[in-house]
Amino acid sequence: MSNMPSYEVPAEMRDFAEKSVDQARKAFDSFIGAARKTAETVHGSSETARTSAQDMSARGFEFAEQNVNAAFDLAQKLVRSRDVQEAMQHQAEFVRNQFAAIQAQAKEFGGLAQSVMQQSAEKAKTAMQQGADQARQAMEKGTEAARQAGEDAQNAARNASN
Repeated sequence: MSNMPSYEVPAEMRDFAEKSVDQARKAFDSFIGAARKTAETVHGSSETARTSAQDMSARGFEFAEQNVNAAFDLAQKLVRSRDVQEAMQHQAEFVRNQFAAIQAQAKEFGGLAQSVMQQSAEKAKTAMQQGADQARQAMEKGTEAARQAGEDAQNAARNASN
């Protein structure tokens, strides 16, 4: 077997390689941290949407209960009516009241839906801006680390050849 010449890696090159790995790890950790933070913000937005949907559902049940109770109240008034004219008055009053109630309910639902959409859009916008800013900062750190690693490699190569 032929003897392979032994070549020792200069200490400067080993130091450079170690720094490069550390800098790459720091840049990656920064990027992953930014990604996690963005994911947490998005999760918070979906949690807000879920809570809002539950609130709207609960309010819908309350409206349904009010409307059914109004119908039962009408039925009770109708069976107690002394004549057709009184029954027709109760019916007309019911229709007027229910029309107003349904308009108010629809308006409230519209306001709730609009509020939820605005909050969700604002949180999503904020999350995306923060994520983009953090990713940009991580990339800038990585670029700076790579630039510095290149300079260190050139210096190590110069020192090794001297």
